[in-house]
Amino acid sequence: MTAAEYVLCLDCGATNVRAMLVDRVGNIISKASQPNATFPGEESSDYHIWDDERIFQQLIDCTKEAIATLKDYTIKAVTITTFGVDGALVDAQGKPIYPVISWKCPRTAEIMAEIGSRIPQETLNQISGIGAFSFNTIYKLIWLKDHRPDLLQKAHSWLFISNLLAHKLTGQFTTDKTMAGTSQLTDLKTGTFSDEILNAIGISPSLFPNIVEAGETIGHISDQTAQQLDLPQLANIPVISTGHDTQFAIFGSGAKENQAVLSSGTWEILMARSREACLTPEDYNDGATAEFDSQIDLRNPGLQWIGSGIIEWVKDTCFRGENYDTMDDEAAIIPPGSEGVTVVPEFLASGTTHGSINGLILGRTRGHIYRATLEALTYKLKSRLKRLEHIGHFKAENLILVGGGAKNNIWTQMRADILGLPIMISTVTESTVLGASMFAWTGAGIYPSPESARDAFNISYKTFTPGKQQIAYSQLAQ
Repeated sequence: MTAAEYVLCLDCGATNVRAMLVDRVGNIISKASQPNATFPGEESSDYHIWDDERIFQQLIDCTKEAIATLKDYTIKAVTITTFGVDGALVDAQGKPIYPVISWKCPRTAEIMAEIGSRIPQETLNQISGIGAFSFNTIYKLIWLKDHRPDLLQKAHSWLFISNLLAHKLTGQFTTDKTMAGTSQLTDLKTGTFSDEILNAIGISPSLFPNIVEAGETIGHISDQTAQQLDLPQLANIPVISTGHDTQFAIFGSGAKENQAVLSSGTWEILMARSREACLTPEDYNDGATAEFDSQIDLRNPGLQWIGSGIIEWVKDTCFRGENYDTMDDEAAIIPPGSEGVTVVPEFLASGTTHGSINGLILGRTRGHIYRATLEALTYKLKSRLKRLEHIGHFKAENLILVGGGAKNNIWTQMRADILGLPIMISTVTESTVLGASMFAWTGAGIYPSPESARDAFNISYKTFTPGKQQIAYSQLAQ
């Protein structure tokens, strides 16, 4: 009997770390997870850092749990996905000489505010394609340069967190391209680190190991490492480059070129896979950005704004003790336009006080507030989609929806009605892991390309088409 073949995907998320075994046609055979969390920094209790050793051990423990019940199997490849921007300065043995500064850490906000003294923000945006977000890698490195210059002088390399974990498995120093593309240190046109940006901030290009494309082999797990980890099954297994989770969620959703994808969670992340990513200062001011796609010749223009985080606020404030079914039932009986109740939700995202709930009169209910919130977020999506189409030089024919927000049928139908487009919900529940596994199977030599692997996974969708409320929303927009 032939042994079953799987790839092992190690997924380091901000909330959980997970290990999943995926077969050749996209079935998740086994998985295990443990909670993840940041720790306060040594300098301030307000700072956030990641413990890379703890995360790595958790991933190993999850792997052991995931494979414990399996028999007669072979692991063909390992790959690692994680959140972007974060990483660490390491020594010649790949050990961090300063903790991994988390994207949650506020220490870099002041650095971003004064970046213009080193390089004009507009120049930085235009070269890198990345919008001005204080958690970007560039601001972490400047903070280290300003506060711990001794560490930069003795550092061997900077490793993004996915490569830090890969080094623990293979001993190889590499840079996942999709991770580099989140840093604001690269050139969007060339796909490499930008000499102009690095010179402006006083960072040597030699700090960064060679960039590897998604699907390339980083290295192999040695016999010694496999024995030390008490996972002899991993000996000599190739570790395949993937990296930033967003890019593989998009690919794993089934998105092809010029396809808009909305990842709906605490944040709404709207992106496309496009050959064009022509951003203007107005686009950047509106929160636009552009990252490297999982494939060489494409880019991922996109925008993001807080989403379900606002809905959680409404739930905690207006529906204490109630569940989402109750919220949806109350919203469903209210007509489009929420009978004059409107919400300006930006106050929760920006921390300012200019947001508002308007139109509250006798007879209006918490259901009105909830529906008005969904409508406000959907109108935001509509304006952002229009900007994305302009940036990527395409016209959306539909929208693929992934993430926790895809579970809300009321909201999904509203999106179809307001956008006037079909909303396609991928039946894939783990699009990041499955997207990464498509590249892992390709890197292992099983499929000739990630697209052929994706075809074998046979991704399907549940589609919401514009319905009877589309006309009402069209009239409201006039």
